[in-house]
Amino acid sequence: MTTTQQIITIGMAVLATVLTRFLPFIIFPSGKEMPKVIQYLGKVLPAAVFGFLVVFCLKNVEILSGSHGIPELIAVAVVTVLHLWKRQMLLSILGGTVVYMFLVQLIF
Repeated sequence: MTTTQQIITIGMAVLATVLTRFLPFIIFPSGKEMPKVIQYLGKVLPAAVFGFLVVFCLKNVEILSGSHGIPELIAVAVVTVLHLWKRQMLLSILGGTVVYMFLVQLIF
């Protein structure tokens, strides 16, 4: 890349970042009521993302070979317990990931 192309690329990345950070506040100011469709998406998308992560993470688990899916099952149990206990999605995902990586790297 030439210097001009690098500057343009960095400028576009900065512009995209600024737009994604400030555009929601411009479109939905604090004094204006949020549209119903946005409220609906705010309620259903976190659970949909969580469901997508479960399917994505477990799609290639081989029950009949290797570790027989035991590390994955333990990690799913940890995620479930953490989520029911704290109701913090990021904590649940992080906790399950740490436990899974620990099991795969050191135990299985």
